[in-house]
Amino acid sequence: MQNYYKTIGALAAASTLVVGNAKAEVEYELHTGYSSEYLFRGVKLGNQLIEAGADVKGKAAGLDLNAGVWYGSVDGSANLKQEVTGGNANETDLYAGAAKDLGFLTASLGYIYRQYDLGTSWNNEHGMSEDSQELAFGVSRDFGCVTASLTYYWSIANSGNDKFNTYGNVMPPAVGNNNDGYTELALSHSWVLSPCINLNVGTNLGYLVEKGQATAWTSKVSLDWGFVEHAKLSPFMEVSVPMSDDNDTVYLGSTNQFVAGAMLSVNF
Repeated sequence: MQNYYKTIGALAAASTLVVGNAKAEVEYELHTGYSSEYLFRGVKLGNQLIEAGADVKGKAAGLDLNAGVWYGSVDGSANLKQEVTGGNANETDLYAGAAKDLGFLTASLGYIYRQYDLGTSWNNEHGMSEDSQELAFGVSRDFGCVTASLTYYWSIANSGNDKFNTYGNVMPPAVGNNNDGYTELALSHSWVLSPCINLNVGTNLGYLVEKGQATAWTSKVSLDWGFVEHAKLSPFMEVSVPMSDDNDTVYLGSTNQFVAGAMLSVNF
């Protein structure tokens, strides 16, 4: 929990840096949404995901800065192996990052802190607090017809105990911490269909470098409908196909997943 408060302080400091720069163009966003499943890196973590979050981004010292918080609540009894039976599982993410346009590509560095509340019966058996932390190293480039990115997520800490970690597919700590790192190659593009509607298409492939195994291939299609100024509704569909079924990864027993949902966002 001490790390939690330290991270909040770091995010507040990052936000202050952005806001305090007189020349910075600061943007804020509030968003909430619903998904039929919580799909994390191709792993189904539960059904009926309800989420909400807030983001701030801006420019300072030649860097693109961002920080935010995300909260999600999901039916934890419906994960891949049906192991959580204590009702809803809750997750809170805190994150911050910086990116630099180098001309031929954009390089980025990010930090993610995830804290979990996995339900009463689960907590009674396994402890009240599980969390994870990652650093994200990324490069991206807009080729016009498509934007490509490559990101490596490196696990740097996990307060969960070994017994928790053996349940490798219940919540993201095991996905991020038991494989020593996760790499994702992504391609995306957007089309302007009308002054208030954009079509977005993206696909990504996950890979465990340390294990030499692909994880899952996930594709997503969404529409951004700007129904009023500074607000948009974004229905989406997402499909994930497992690329690994090895017993030494969390993808053992994973199956094709189809997710549908919508996100409401307000910018100011």
